[in-house]
Amino acid sequence: MLFNGLPQGSMPKLERPEPLRERVYGALLELISSGSLRPGRHLVESELAGHLGVSRQPVREALQRLNTEGWVDLRPAHGAFVHEPTGDETDQLFVVRALLETEAARLAAVGPSGEGLERLDELCATGEAAVAAGDVDAVVMANAIFHACVVELAGNAVLAELAAHVERRVRRYYTPIAHQAWVEHRELIAAIAARDDARAQKVMRAHTENARTRFPPRQRG
Repeated sequence: MLFNGLPQGSMPKLERPEPLRERVYGALLELISSGSLRPGRHLVESELAGHLGVSRQPVREALQRLNTEGWVDLRPAHGAFVHEPTGDETDQLFVVRALLETEAARLAAVGPSGEGLERLDELCATGEAAVAAGDVDAVVMANAIFHACVVELAGNAVLAELAAHVERRVRRYYTPIAHQAWVEHRELIAAIAARDDARAQKVMRAHTENARTRFPPRQRG
């Protein structure tokens, strides 16, 4: 029996050689951040353990860790639930994202690019094709990888770590399928290629600030 409507194969059995608690944590984090487990979803330890092919103990430990990190809410006498962010939380998240990625765009424009620009162009083409096909999952993935590539071109490891954490939290609530977003991606590539850091900053700032209103939240529940 599927776990309350999750797609067949979306929750794979886990291999045992690596530390089990880390693998269970990683699997649940991916399911939450990707939107497979939606905000407000009740997380039943026994069901999760059965579908991951593990005992309840590593699942319990993972849920406690996810609670500490803000991905899960543990409610006394009721159990664990995927965290439902407030409007203020989401707005604050997008503010931080704008700050980090605007600086990343500036650094990418003044640093070495070369193969990185080719990669951005390929990702943009992939995203545009996915938009045309109406493939939401492919668009979300291409968008996330595109932004990660810009951050990588910035060459700042600390910024990359912080941006990856913020982007992962943003990704589970929004579906960037708008064509205009990919037009802005093209504008960003052009600014980086021209080594125009001021223009790159301006484009990325507008792009990230528009994201909150352009991309409606995923349906909760």
